[in-house]
Amino acid sequence: MPADRHLELERHIQQCTGRRVRALCVEVGDGQVVLRGRTSSYYVKQLAQHGVWDVLPDARLANDIVVE
Repeated sequence: MPADRHLELERHIQQCTGRRVRALCVEVGDGQVVLRGRTSSYYVKQLAQHGVWDVLPDARLANDIVVE
């Protein structure tokens, strides 16, 4: 994935979640997206997941965001 597309994905996730994922890390490779970070609710974790699918609807996703 080109760097600008990766940044677009990260910005979109931040926008969808209202920047409520701390230390967000988005890794993209081999058709899979891995999300890492921390948030206070499962709802925000789910918003981040849907943010990925808004940009990459066919992506395989590993949502490793920790809810604490």
